[in-house]
Amino acid sequence: MSWGALLQPDLVLSGSILHLTPAMLEKHCLKGLILDVDETLVPFRSALASAELLQWAEQIKPVASLCLLSNNLSESRIRGIAQSLQIPYIFGARKPSRRKLRQAVTTLGLPVEHIAMVGDRLFTDVLAGNRLGMFTILVEPMTLPNQTARRYPIRTIEIWLSRALGASLSIGK
Repeated sequence: MSWGALLQPDLVLSGSILHLTPAMLEKHCLKGLILDVDETLVPFRSALASAELLQWAEQIKPVASLCLLSNNLSESRIRGIAQSLQIPYIFGARKPSRRKLRQAVTTLGLPVEHIAMVGDRLFTDVLAGNRLGMFTILVEPMTLPNQTARRYPIRTIEIWLSRALGASLSIGK
């Protein structure tokens, strides 16, 4: 598989994870979501899920099982976010490694083809999911509501490099 294919998400959202709807999951036959944490669900260093994220999770749970998978090494922080969402979690994942991603798939108890890896980074979240043959969803980074637009230089470089390697990254629904 080429680098362009490994970095190509199956779905690119024009907004945060809050724009991912139950209808989108049903359209793609997805029954489970493995969710990155930092800047996918909560802004970096935030220790709490927002009211909007809690509401989103309650809308998604009837359609898809959820599990957190984070590279973050702070178990107490990831556990707190997972407990507020009432879903299982795995920390210290070392994405794009597939080892703990496989563990998350086992936790969900679903075939890999019915699970999506959702994240804001191409070289960790999308690459890991594609390496395992999962459906992958790229979302815009989560920011604080009153925060001015933040620059994401690493993400900008990832997008540029992914496009140079052949990934299209066009926004879809």
